[in-house]
Amino acid sequence: MKHSQKDGMFYAPTSEYRSQPVCAPDQCQIAVAALDHGHIYGMCEGLIQAGATLKWVYDPDPLKVQQFCKQFPQVSVAPTLEHILQDEKILLVAAAAIPADRGPLGIKVMQAGKDYFTDKAPFTTLEQLTQAKVETVRSGRKYMVYYSERLHVESAVYAEQLIQQGAIGQIVQVMGTGPHRLQATKRPDWFFERERYGGILCDIGSHQIEQFLTFTGSTDATIQHSRVANFHHQQYPELEDFGEISLLGNSGASGYMRVDWFTPEGLSTWGDGRTTILGTDGYIELRKYVDIARDNAGDHVYLVNHEGEYHFEVKGKVGFPFFGQLIVDVLERTEHAMTQEHAFKAAELCLLAQQQAWKKTNALQGFNTAPLANRLS
Repeated sequence: MKHSQKDGMFYAPTSEYRSQPVCAPDQCQIAVAALDHGHIYGMCEGLIQAGATLKWVYDPDPLKVQQFCKQFPQVSVAPTLEHILQDEKILLVAAAAIPADRGPLGIKVMQAGKDYFTDKAPFTTLEQLTQAKVETVRSGRKYMVYYSERLHVESAVYAEQLIQQGAIGQIVQVMGTGPHRLQATKRPDWFFERERYGGILCDIGSHQIEQFLTFTGSTDATIQHSRVANFHHQQYPELEDFGEISLLGNSGASGYMRVDWFTPEGLSTWGDGRTTILGTDGYIELRKYVDIARDNAGDHVYLVNHEGEYHFEVKGKVGFPFFGQLIVDVLERTEHAMTQEHAFKAAELCLLAQQQAWKKTNALQGFNTAPLANRLS
């Protein structure tokens, strides 16, 4: 059933519309300082719809800047990064740099007295994380992260609301999958350099760990198992096309996450991302981007509990409250959108999972990850 309600307990999604600004025009002026990943477009759209004013953009690649300006014609092109950092009216700098450069860029932004909003993964090394922790304390600035698979997906936003309502009781386990389509010929060189992209668990695995912490209410977790492999793309020796993580949160809930670059060409979108959340009184399944062979639209939420079976189609009906909350946090120095501790803990856990997986892979030098057909021939 769709948009179901029973006994007054569970309700159809309530809107927190993206079009509602939370501040006056020009009250929260922002700038963009790196255009290496397409996520920067979603980051800016979310902030602008919540009331931020986009003033500057800078990137050393003029073609990227030109493309960005077509999407956001109101923006002015800054001649240098320093030009942005010296503008006292800029409160927040959004960036989607090459992963290995995100930490160092964030340090520069915070040292200039501005808050920083970076694409995931926010770091590629634990050393970068430590440096950012020190600088947030010293400067009092924010180092926020665009964990888009929760923050910018309405089904995930609604799932959190259902959990907070007690719809499925205490959370016992979260299982998440994050498959992606590779499209290798369209990827930049850095995408295939492990030191620059950080590894599959550090990169797209960060989404899954952040969701686990949020949905379970965990503030910390232990990595029980992690693995990475290159099963099918030996022409890119530093690429990892498969990764998995098992972890245990301090809430008592466990989690399993699988990420990969194996989305088949027959799928109508880039990845069939799903999340299943088990509680003591029911479970929730999110079909985020597609309901395969049924509906090309995403944001399907399936809920089963003691009251019955429910199906909610929430696209366009919940909105993305994170962006307005972040603007309020920037203006009022609060932590409604995401605590700094949470942002850093998700980053730390994906780095630890990646580190453990690398050690295990190196210890199994003879492990055969060649395609199965080759091993059977």
